[in-house]
Amino acid sequence: MAQYWQEIHALTMRWVRRLSREKFSMLFTLVQPMLFWLIFFGNLFQRAADVQVTQAPNYISFLAAGVVVMTVLNNGLAGGVDLLFDKENGFLERLMTTPIHRSSVILSRFIFVMTITSLQVLVILGVSFLFGVQPATGFLGVAVILMIGMLFGVGLTAISMAMAFSVKSHGDFFSVLGFLSLPMIFLSSALVPLAAMPAWMGFLARFNPMTWAIDAVRPLILSGWTEALPHVGMVVVVMLVFDALCLYGSAKVFRRAMG
Repeated sequence: MAQYWQEIHALTMRWVRRLSREKFSMLFTLVQPMLFWLIFFGNLFQRAADVQVTQAPNYISFLAAGVVVMTVLNNGLAGGVDLLFDKENGFLERLMTTPIHRSSVILSRFIFVMTITSLQVLVILGVSFLFGVQPATGFLGVAVILMIGMLFGVGLTAISMAMAFSVKSHGDFFSVLGFLSLPMIFLSSALVPLAAMPAWMGFLARFNPMTWAIDAVRPLILSGWTEALPHVGMVVVVMLVFDALCLYGSAKVFRRAMG
């Protein structure tokens, strides 16, 4: 068991070192969701958003939960990219010839993606605080937001890594990535409440796991525990089912690809 965790630690640190060598990529990874979504998009639609519709003090307050969950979505769906590049350059094949546990490759990637995502979420919440958005549930609420993000991110990362082992090239991967991410964002309550959507979009959004995550995070930021707790309880159940389905399907792909 000790050797297994040493393998996971070594592989996780490999991802960390790779990111640290790509300083622009590391900076962009942390800043991008905050800069483009929270600051630019939030201020752009500040006047257009109806406070009566969003039920929030301002649009940035409403958008904060959406940006948090969108960050989890983007990181999760991109979580398999480096594995795909390792597969394309032959490193993954060489790694599989060494006497390591195959699952350590997968688990190390999960740990890395979840760690980076957690840091991004904390940065977003910190910047939101500078704009006057203070989580109504305090530090414990922030911890619950991170938990919800991790539950959502596990399933997404599993999908992404399964894609990395399934597609033939990174071009195919990014095509599928774009096909999945944009509908999930716009068919969710990230940018507007479900009540403000056309009926058909609101109907589809209710089947989107991203909507469930956002609708649990938003009251943690805006309302307080009384309103948040029922949503949190429901989203935990939904995300556990979502993760179980994603992990079950992905495990079949991993076993076939890694022997």
